[in-house]
Amino acid sequence: MNQRRFPVDYQLQARMFLTMFLLAAVYLLFAMVLWYADVSTTFIILIVGAMLLAQYYFSDKLVLASTGAKEVSPAKEPELHAMVERLSMLAGIPKPRVAIMPTRIPNAFATGRNPRNAVVAVTHGLMQQLTPQEVEAVLAHEISHIKNRDVAVMTIASFFATVASFIVQNFFFFGGFGRDREERGSYVLIYLVSLLVYLISFFLIRAISRYREYSADRGAAFLTGSPGLLRDALIKISGTMKYIPERDLRQAEGMNAFFIIPALKGDALAELFSTHPSLERRLAYLRELERQMRG
Repeated sequence: MNQRRFPVDYQLQARMFLTMFLLAAVYLLFAMVLWYADVSTTFIILIVGAMLLAQYYFSDKLVLASTGAKEVSPAKEPELHAMVERLSMLAGIPKPRVAIMPTRIPNAFATGRNPRNAVVAVTHGLMQQLTPQEVEAVLAHEISHIKNRDVAVMTIASFFATVASFIVQNFFFFGGFGRDREERGSYVLIYLVSLLVYLISFFLIRAISRYREYSADRGAAFLTGSPGLLRDALIKISGTMKYIPERDLRQAEGMNAFFIIPALKGDALAELFSTHPSLERRLAYLRELERQMRG
């Protein structure tokens, strides 16, 4: 298999490692507080674990069902399949299934718990508004997500954040007001710590998500050999958003974390709250990659 090896971006790797380390430290502190408060977390962890396992193992089916994307055969979309097959060979992964999402919004996404159970999808809008070379650059970005096992990474990273969120949302169900002062104090402590862990995790997980986008952009640049193609595709996708009806954008809102660019008009969210880096930062990163590749 003609697998293409990418030079390591040590700065990006260091940022991802530091963010994961901080997240692990927060989760360790959370576990210690629960242990100190003598909380039986078995029931909570079982529920959350079942939720995340279902999401992990059936992520491809759930995402396709929620977006209305349909798998297409090589006979129906030969050019699209040929692109995916070539890029998969270069990345050294099995060819993922291919789907098309029926929307005018130009975008794409990939999902699946591992490279053998993955699917890559593009929208009608993407295929209509981008050149074949730009579509291939977008597909290379999505295939890089699959190669990096991003679904598994984000599932693991969000486990205790989901536990904390579950406790916060079900505070009263679990006896938020105990029968005596000491019991009430313990529940309040657990609630406040869970809320703090959820808030800190929210920002750290989004930081990891943004770094994953940089990593997928890097993978696409080396798979295609041309960072400029992905740069042009991102500019076109972003520029088209302002012409998409609000109704269509609202329908796609739940998929923004998966899309190559969130389906939003303008800077609707601060980057700190976003799952993606700003377009300006991504374009600057790709320009620097292009400079490095040209030597």
